[in-house]
Amino acid sequence: MKKVIAIDGPSGAGKSTIAKLIARKLGFDYLDTGALYRAVAISLIKLGLKEGASDRDIEAALQKTDVEFNDGHIFLNGDDVSSEIRSPEAGHFASVFSARKPVREFLMKTQRDSAVNADIVAEGRDVTTVVFPHAFKKFYLDASIEERKKRRSLELISKGFEVNEDRIRQEIIERDARDSGRDIAPLKKADEACLIDSSGLSIEEVINKLMGYIRDN
Repeated sequence: MKKVIAIDGPSGAGKSTIAKLIARKLGFDYLDTGALYRAVAISLIKLGLKEGASDRDIEAALQKTDVEFNDGHIFLNGDDVSSEIRSPEAGHFASVFSARKPVREFLMKTQRDSAVNADIVAEGRDVTTVVFPHAFKKFYLDASIEERKKRRSLELISKGFEVNEDRIRQEIIERDARDSGRDIAPLKKADEACLIDSSGLSIEEVINKLMGYIRDN
């Protein structure tokens, strides 16, 4: 396995933006594990599965699911769904289905294989604790709920979605509870991960903080 820089943290903390820029600076590949889970969620929804689906039904649906992350784009059964996975619905069901063992097992090999032949910057919910426990550098990127609400609102507006900030705030709280409270690979800070709170910081300031730790070998 090649060199891995792993970044965990809750939804809206800025992981995707920061991971992409760090990867570009270092000449590493970028892996958005959340995009993989969102694509799987879309597949399961399209195949008619509900939140309470059995593991057996999920396993059967996953046999009809092919997900690939390539050059910043996410493909589901050969179709580019990079825009579709950013919908609020995809985010909700990604959080719901990511708590299920068949889904996590299905995507584990895909995630780890990304670091077989290339140095990567990986971001997600459990890349520092489960997927890449021996990563070269580990970070936990956080931000206040209000900061994350503001960022999520701006993101959705830019993509043409209608925004209800009170609802977005509640969804963030509920998602945090699901992600940190699930039995399988819960969202948590790895003991050796460097905690960075991005609240009130510019993207450049966050990048500089991470790069400082990365260069400090």
